[in-house]
Amino acid sequence: MYELIDENADFLVIYKKPNTSFHSDSGEVGLFEYCKQKQGEPELYPVHRLDKVTSGLLVMAKTASINNALTTAFRTRCVEKYYLALSAKKPTKKQGLIKGDMAASRRGAFKLMATQENPAITQFFSKSIAPGRRLFIIKPHTGKTHQIRVALKSIGAPIMGDALYADAASSSAIDRTYLHAYSLGFTLGNTPYRYTVLPREGQYFNDAIFTEGMDEWREPWLLPWPKVAET
Repeated sequence: MYELIDENADFLVIYKKPNTSFHSDSGEVGLFEYCKQKQGEPELYPVHRLDKVTSGLLVMAKTASINNALTTAFRTRCVEKYYLALSAKKPTKKQGLIKGDMAASRRGAFKLMATQENPAITQFFSKSIAPGRRLFIIKPHTGKTHQIRVALKSIGAPIMGDALYADAASSSAIDRTYLHAYSLGFTLGNTPYRYTVLPREGQYFNDAIFTEGMDEWREPWLLPWPKVAET
């Protein structure tokens, strides 16, 4: 279900594998409970979550006070988050900002609205790395359910393998949903932390085309992200 990336007295950082449910469901132990048992932690707190289909970095706190500090950092947008995604479609714009309210749609999906009352805010850069394959690096400023999946769908570039937001027929032939939580940066106390881990699973995340495409995105916090007004 996961690999341990780092651990200290306050928190642990794991790499969540794709198609892994965060919470226990239908009698099956979920990632959080499994991690708590395997790491032998009497107390463990889920600071944030990832969709079942998404791989990548997750932080879990070891004490209530650290959990409060980290969840506050996420809620107040003091955590730098970067994701990677692949799409088989060309977006209506190659880079920029996607901002709007989200509303429930059909089959457990969400949709992006034109209103701006409590918007999901997502920045991205993208580039073509092969015919029918586009690489995205994404900086979400909010943390709403399915936010990145809905954002890319809204610009005509649903994530490869995402049966909920892309074409279900073509998605069934793809080995995973190509969305990965790539990098996290935050400060706890006076200590800065940064973790960056490439995806490990998936045919298209492991070929030479992807590796070459990632050359200039190895340190996503150094990219020229325009300043965003988040209020």
